[in-house]
Amino acid sequence: MSRGALVVFAKQPVPGAVKTRLSPPLSSEEAAELYRAMLADVLVESARAAREAGLDPVLAVHPGRAARELVDRAPAPFRAVAQRGPGLAQRMTWALGEAAAAAGWPVLLRGSDSPALSAEAICAAAEVLARSDLVIVPDRDGGYSLVGLRRPAPGLFDHSMSTDRVENDTLMGAKRIGLSSERLDPCFDIDTIADLRHLAEGRTRGLAPRCARTLRYLDERNLWRHLEGPARPTGSQ
Repeated sequence: MSRGALVVFAKQPVPGAVKTRLSPPLSSEEAAELYRAMLADVLVESARAAREAGLDPVLAVHPGRAARELVDRAPAPFRAVAQRGPGLAQRMTWALGEAAAAAGWPVLLRGSDSPALSAEAICAAAEVLARSDLVIVPDRDGGYSLVGLRRPAPGLFDHSMSTDRVENDTLMGAKRIGLSSERLDPCFDIDTIADLRHLAEGRTRGLAPRCARTLRYLDERNLWRHLEGPARPTGSQ
């Protein structure tokens, strides 16, 4: 029986529309293919987390016309919905509410550019929501790789979502509307070439299995060459 939902926010991997901060030095085509690989890893790990935590897996897609294309490539039993709203905050609010209407609270929402986020971390976040209203897995840039809610939170995202204060603003918003909150250990998103350094370093600490497709693409195209310094990997997983 479902005990809530896990929503993965995703974009259609179109060159020039995804991971634009990676290009240059990557070409727009390479950036889109890297994002496609990351999304594949994220969906596999999220499906495992959903099974273990008893959550319904939902793929929220932008633009909506790509929903069938992406869900056809996702592991069962993901279902797809189109993201709705003029901006990220509105789309997140809508997706959380839609998932809760279908599966009940709590609802966890994660991005698709953090392939290092483990199923274990997602399950730990779900457990937090048994005692707190809000859980966040921070990223290294002031945002978060995952946010989860135990109950509706109108107005929680009434702030800019494109700054390095997103996590702080969300926690302040939670306090303002009377939500209890917890932060878990940080993860990292891959938004820039510099972020590949975290992936390269994490490879030596055992994250390779959950980033297999991402690492394979980087290896095959030798995209590590854009890194400077000793964090550049010397071999495959």
